Amino acid sequence: MRRAPRTAAGLALVLVLAGCGGVAEPPPGPASQDSRERSPGAGRTEALTVPEVPDDLEEQARRAAMSDLAALAEQKAAELPQGLRAPVEGGDISWPQCPRGQGIPERRTLGLPMPLDSARFVVMGLTNGPAFFPNPCLDEQVAWVRERGLLAGAYAVASYPDPETLAELGERGPHDTDDPADPYAAQRNVGYQQALFDITVMRDAGLPAPLVWIDVEPVRDWEWSGDLEANAAVVEGLRDGLVDKGYRVGIYSTAYLWSQAVGDLSLGDVPEWRAAGPTSRAEALRRCGASYVVQGGSAAMGQWVEDDRDLNVTCPGTDTEAPGWFHQF
Repeated sequence: MRRAPRTAAGLALVLVLAGCGGVAEPPPGPASQDSRERSPGAGRTEALTVPEVPDDLEEQARRAAMSDLAALAEQKAAELPQGLRAPVEGGDISWPQCPRGQGIPERRTLGLPMPLDSARFVVMGLTNGPAFFPNPCLDEQVAWVRERGLLAGAYAVASYPDPETLAELGERGPHDTDDPADPYAAQRNVGYQQALFDITVMRDAGLPAPLVWIDVEPVRDWEWSGDLEANAAVVEGLRDGLVDKGYRVGIYSTAYLWSQAVGDLSLGDVPEWRAAGPTSRAEALRRCGASYVVQGGSAAMGQWVEDDRDLNVTCPGTDTEAPGWFHQF
């Protein structure tokens, strides 16, 4: 059963400019596409939209994960490319590519162009900006990728919960909020619930992705808190929820954006999808270098923005690993 929509106190709009290597630039990447065209109501002072979260989310996610992983297991290894000789180009899409006028009020969709015909893979965003709001046209986007027989991936934006969501979902999850040794158990539980929600979104859209990229960057209107440890706990909870249900994870960010949101958090040697902003393919490939490590993982892909598209290229040395990031339609 789904509860009726709620509202929470609004937050003042903050236009965040981030830098990588000391150069100021708009927050790059999939979720920051809303910085290219401000959605209606930007600068609002009224209450923000608050998510509806199913009461049986844990059970829904369990069934969804079983379905996804079964579908992946049935896919013969021979159906996947034995290697993707880097550099291989692809794209990523989410709510901004949906037909105009859909989505929550804070993230009305923009009708931006779909990936280039040359794309061999497409990574699809699961949320309509912040966590707990599904990409309103993900099923159509999955169908678009399926019709073209492309490799399909998924990414999920991590975001800090509003106080009401934290109070409601902070008790739902594997972490004991009465444990004095873990002052951020509620945030971990909310992150865990974000993962469960994302898993159900993938299932509903018919997207059995084997790996989910966790997107950590500024989220306008749902800004990260001033407590980096609390923010990190949300991301850790999201990671844990995905891994517990059988998915692999990677991260999407830049070193600057990551540190501003979650400090020195490290999720270990997971693949890193690194953003270069509105630059070039050559600059995106530079992000594969050791100077652009985000949090200690290995370089996977570089991303750049050109002509209202998010374009991506796999990093050198990922030929064998890259097929495991995607589902082959």
